[in-house]
Amino acid sequence: QVQVEESGGGLVQPGESLRLSCESSSLGFSFYTMGWFRQAPEKQREMVASITPLGNITYADSVKGRFTISIDNAKNTVYLQMNGLTAGDTATYYCRASRRGFWYWGRGTQVTVSS
Repeated sequence: QVQVEESGGGLVQPGESLRLSCESSSLGFSFYTMGWFRQAPEKQREMVASITPLGNITYADSVKGRFTISIDNAKNTVYLQMNGLTAGDTATYYCRASRRGFWYWGRGTQVTVSS
């Protein structure tokens, strides 16, 4: 069974940082387009950042300059460094691996930004 697992979420105050991690024991991430998505209560899931196997990176406008996606192929781990967090970033964050029409989602990790 293919598994993608996120970690690193938590409760932080506005302006603080978090780093999310995404790992898999069954997928080689270097062959996949890796994406971070988030879904806030009563809102649609949205793409936050993605990185292709060739290293092309895309960010949502709302996180540009604050979030950074990266991949460590040796550790088969994708990261999302989130700086300058605001209440608007509160959501469940999901990792997705996609390749040739196949998508593999993690179960998500909760990020709450509150004072």
